Amino acid sequence: MRTLLKQEGKNLVLLAVGILIYDIGTHAFVEPAQVAPGGAIGVALLINHLTELPIGMLTMATNIPLLILAWFYLSRRFAITTAITTAICSAVLDILVAPVCPIYIGDRFLCSLYGGVVIGVGMALIFLAGTTTGGSDILGYLLQKKRPQMSIGRALLLVDGVVLVISIFVFGNVDAALFGLVTLFAQTKVIDSIIYGGEVSTMATVVTKKPEEIAHRVIVDLDRSATLLKAQGAYSKEDTTLLLCTVRKSQFPRLKRIIYEADPEAFMMATETSEVLGFGFKELKGEG
Repeated sequence: MRTLLKQEGKNLVLLAVGILIYDIGTHAFVEPAQVAPGGAIGVALLINHLTELPIGMLTMATNIPLLILAWFYLSRRFAITTAITTAICSAVLDILVAPVCPIYIGDRFLCSLYGGVVIGVGMALIFLAGTTTGGSDILGYLLQKKRPQMSIGRALLLVDGVVLVISIFVFGNVDAALFGLVTLFAQTKVIDSIIYGGEVSTMATVVTKKPEEIAHRVIVDLDRSATLLKAQGAYSKEDTTLLLCTVRKSQFPRLKRIIYEADPEAFMMATETSEVLGFGFKELKGEG
């Protein structure tokens, strides 16, 4: 129990720091750069440019219909945790960060680059806390679920690409999309570097006495699947079960929590992968 509370406390600290950094990056760099780097925050920045309504409030409003879809078509746990994170993130941005945090006034390219780096750090910490900021993540998961042959990366690129194209007309210049790409690229690279050291997916091999419980939560909470293999301990000669599961970068912290909560005595080996092919990831097809 003490270990579980310690882990939850660590997650809360990661979430609080991640939200603060994410909001600072949005307010201090991305907003003055006049770019919309995809997702719900990108849509909110576009509407803010036209109406001057608070960005946090607009981000929450943009996420509401997506969260409703996530509730019905993805995981209710995912929808609830994402809704809480989004609400806190929006409130902190409008109430705490925007009134006191100075903005960067300088080169637009550097502004976009710094924004991507800072936001990437914030999002990585939020992912490590076991939740997400919603937005394009939800849409990407929904698209990938409707078209399983479509990789999640391609789905996210499609969603964010639409926002980038619209930003050209809202801000009135092609540079808005080009600098938005800079922000999006930097953000993605920073997230990958912090969580995986640049890799995109991880395969977990778990030795556990509760494979069914873990597999059920992987399916329900992560919308992933798993493979169960019968095995035998070389020393104990006791029968056991191996659970194999591959998840995306933002899901790995939640997978570790699921395994720990179900079986604290489980043994897990995580293998970083540079490419995952097949159902739910990149399409498996022959070349040549």
